[in-house]
Amino acid sequence: MYLDHHAWLLGWLRKRLRHGDSAADLAHDTFVHILGRPQQVQELRQPRAWLSTVARGLLVDRVRRQRVERAWLETLAHLPVAQEMSPETRLILLETLERIDALLDGLAPKVRTAFLLSRLEGLGYKDIGERLGVTVSSVEKYMVTAIRHCYLAQR
Repeated sequence: MYLDHHAWLLGWLRKRLRHGDSAADLAHDTFVHILGRPQQVQELRQPRAWLSTVARGLLVDRVRRQRVERAWLETLAHLPVAQEMSPETRLILLETLERIDALLDGLAPKVRTAFLLSRLEGLGYKDIGERLGVTVSSVEKYMVTAIRHCYLAQR
């Protein structure tokens, strides 16, 4: 599979990314990702379509991780020096934020925002409703949806 399709995948990724190194890294990550799925690889009828789907998913994950990391670094930049943390603690917190972001992926924007406002900022449903321009009843529904989504994602 690698010999037959690596050059094609690398070219496909280079067209979509600005940096050749990023395309090479993502092509490598794609093939590493599929190593754990030999059964699926053997049954493929359209390997390039599958490779591009896997690569696209990995690219989305990478962009999401970079977005979370940038937000985290901005937050760290505003902390007083006395509150700075060790590199190990920073890494643990960043990984936790990435897991939370991935867990909430797929939620509608208002549902996700309501959940984060409730859990991270401690806002009540009335305050969340005012911020989002919805009723308290809608916020309650959003919270049920978000909690159910998180529960099912962890099963």
